[in-house]
Amino acid sequence: MTNPILAPELLELIDNGDHAKLREVVDTVHPAETADFVAALDDTDVWRFLSVVPQQQAAEIFSHFDLERQVELAGGANRRAMARMLEELPHDDRADLVRRLDPQVTEQILPLVAKAEREDIRKLASYAEGTAGALMSSDYATLRPDMTVAQALEQVRLQAPSRETIYYIYVVDENHRLIGLVSLKDLILAKPGQTIRDIMHEDVISTDVNDDQEPVAHKIEKYDLLAIPVVNGDGKLVGIITHDDVLDVIRQEQQEDVEKLMAIGGRHLAGEYLRTPAWTHFRNRVTWVVILAILGLVSGLIVQNFEGLLLQFAILAAFMPMLADTGGNTGSQSATLVVRALAMEEVRPKDMLRVILKELRVSILLAVVLALVAFGRVMAFGGGSTMPEGASLAWVGMAISIALGFQVISATLIGAILPLGAAKMKLDPAVVASPALTTIVDITGLLLFFGTAKLLLGV
Repeated sequence: MTNPILAPELLELIDNGDHAKLREVVDTVHPAETADFVAALDDTDVWRFLSVVPQQQAAEIFSHFDLERQVELAGGANRRAMARMLEELPHDDRADLVRRLDPQVTEQILPLVAKAEREDIRKLASYAEGTAGALMSSDYATLRPDMTVAQALEQVRLQAPSRETIYYIYVVDENHRLIGLVSLKDLILAKPGQTIRDIMHEDVISTDVNDDQEPVAHKIEKYDLLAIPVVNGDGKLVGIITHDDVLDVIRQEQQEDVEKLMAIGGRHLAGEYLRTPAWTHFRNRVTWVVILAILGLVSGLIVQNFEGLLLQFAILAAFMPMLADTGGNTGSQSATLVVRALAMEEVRPKDMLRVILKELRVSILLAVVLALVAFGRVMAFGGGSTMPEGASLAWVGMAISIALGFQVISATLIGAILPLGAAKMKLDPAVVASPALTTIVDITGLLLFFGTAKLLLGV
């Protein structure tokens, strides 16, 4: 979100050539807040501003622009300035930007970038989106196992200014294979004459470069890591993923789960609702909406099949909305809890029986409460409803209550079974559970409702 409040003042300082004052202002404001002000300017003025700010500081401000704004600026005419900016940006940020650029723009800018940075950008940008490789930075510190602590501290001092983090320092062998880890605290507390091999931790928690980003985020969260090393198939260290990058992943995955639960397809990126064209929103939603609408016709056929029962007991129609809402609500609650538990790896498909037993106990309690509510409703307001002569209002209320109770139990169990079954078949539980749940619960609910009522009322 851009903030235009300070933009005129910034432009005035640039126009007056008061670069010292401009830098003074920038020094007193956090780069993220400066980015909010500067992003409100047009492309030409943004580049004018960035050109008078120290390059490293300019890159930090640029990195806080949202990705769409970065793409706009990179696609402008200032190719050389963009090339210098890429050289200063954090490694993972510049790779993300290059992935989003038009290939023609990329081919115009990259030849202007220094060779080492250019090769690093091409390598990081080559990894598939959503993998650890696409998320990682190649900006990390390393040590050799035969170094003394004194030598290691001197090397860390040399590497620190250009590294994203030095709290974790990775130990590699002559083939760059990851063999251990030391923290900055380990180095400070160790004796100068000790070797790195003596103090390093060999049981390093790492991730493969092709792993999906979501398990990587869970791993960092589970082990309370500030960063996690990324290795390739040969065990060679190729990058690190820091905790701040994982925050972005968690936010994106949450956005994805919410949208999938609501049967929305397409890309699931946070913060892009207003930027996404209406036609794209339509395409992302229409498929499941049409499929579910067609399946919903089955519910209509069931109601039509029990038309005679409804004509004799019109009071049953009054409870159909409650039936649909209650089934959908209890099923959605169950599905949401199970999908979340699967995502957090609290349960696995092999735990299906345990989950079913737990949800069965919960559903029985819910069924009793809701059945009593339905029975009270019948007895309080059902006296004037159309019923065959001699039919007992209390017995009708009992039939409705029992039918509703069966619906609650079945909907809750379906809500638990669907995501677990999807996970067992290697499908996305969020995609399968919610769209299918509502329709299945409606169909089974109507069958249970009318079947139970017909049986108990003797029609």
